[in-house]
Amino acid sequence: MKEGAVLGRLDIPRLRIHSVVCEGVGRLTLSLAVGHIPGTAFPGESGNIGIAGHRDTFFHALKNIRRGDLIRFQTPGKTYLFTVESTQVVQPYDVSVLQSSRSPELTLVTCYPFYYVGSAPDRFVAKARQEAQVLGIPEMVPQVHR
Repeated sequence: MKEGAVLGRLDIPRLRIHSVVCEGVGRLTLSLAVGHIPGTAFPGESGNIGIAGHRDTFFHALKNIRRGDLIRFQTPGKTYLFTVESTQVVQPYDVSVLQSSRSPELTLVTCYPFYYVGSAPDRFVAKARQEAQVLGIPEMVPQVHR
C-alpha cells in the first residue's frame, strides 16, 4: 500500500482521541494523521496492527490510557473493537512489541516521556486485543488531501 493512503479512522472515546489512519510513518503522513507501521498486520488480519503517532499531536492524550479502554478502528467496510490490556515504556530499538501474534491485536506507539523537549529517548506502547468485528458501513471516513 502506498505511503499516505487512508486506511480508516482510529477512535479512543474516553480520551477523545480521533484520527485518520494512513499507511506509513513518514514525516508528512504523521503530520496529518496517525500511521500504520509497515510490515504489521492490517485490520481484519490475524496478527499485530502497529499504529504510530506523535506524542505532541494526535497521541498526546495517550498518556492517560488505561487497561479496559475501548479503541475503535473503522475501515471503509468494517469496524473493529479493541480493549486495552497493557502499557509499557521501551527503548526505541525494541521492536519486539510489534511481533506478530496468532490473534488480532493492536499496538499503539508514541515517543516518551510525553513532556520531553526534543527527540524523546523512549517509546510508550499500549497493547489491545480485538474484541469484536462489526459488519456494516461505518461513518464516513474523512479524506486527507495533500
